Amino acid sequence: MSNIRILLIDDHSLFRSGVKLLLMRQDDFEVVGEAADGAEGLKRATSLKPDVILLDLNMPGLSGLDTLQLLVQELPDCAVIILTVSEEAAELAQALSYGARGYLLKNMDVEALTSAIRKAAAGEPVIDNQMTVKLVEQFRQHGTNVASHKERDEQQSRLTQREREIMQCLVRGDSNKAIARTLNVAESTVKIHVQNILKKLDLTSRVQIAVYAVEHGLAAEE
Repeated sequence: MSNIRILLIDDHSLFRSGVKLLLMRQDDFEVVGEAADGAEGLKRATSLKPDVILLDLNMPGLSGLDTLQLLVQELPDCAVIILTVSEEAAELAQALSYGARGYLLKNMDVEALTSAIRKAAAGEPVIDNQMTVKLVEQFRQHGTNVASHKERDEQQSRLTQREREIMQCLVRGDSNKAIARTLNVAESTVKIHVQNILKKLDLTSRVQIAVYAVEHGLAAEE
């Protein structure tokens, strides 16, 4: 398989250098370029055509969100991941609506970042666990329509008790390891259950499961 080609767009040169060094240690990664602002990043992206772009939100000149919109228009097949310090649910929701493949926080560990890049390159959405919680809370605060009791019963009937328990953990933003510890099962078992939930509900990501739970009144067992 060919390497995953990555472009870094961030106005902090020291941060870019550190991330580049860490990513280049991965045998399947190639950092093909970097840029200090959105305008420069857009030019480099259109010429280099990377597989994945790590994009900061807060930059001088062209904002991260504006850059994101332009990148998605110019390179629809490229996975743009927001890598930021912002924990604002509103910015997360806006980034996703603009076409971001992921939203990660800069305080994450290297293993989680490299795993997220591989998933995004493969077409999967990647969102920081704690931001999943904030996104779900935003749905609650904005009065998302909750399914009727009949609809709720129908949705729950498609899931096993264990799958509903795991759904509650996903709403909290728990990782597979944390869920396994909470439910006293193997982490591989959790992965299987999550895949079953995705298949039964025709969803594609853990975040969608959490949001689905809130939308359909399944976020809290009665």
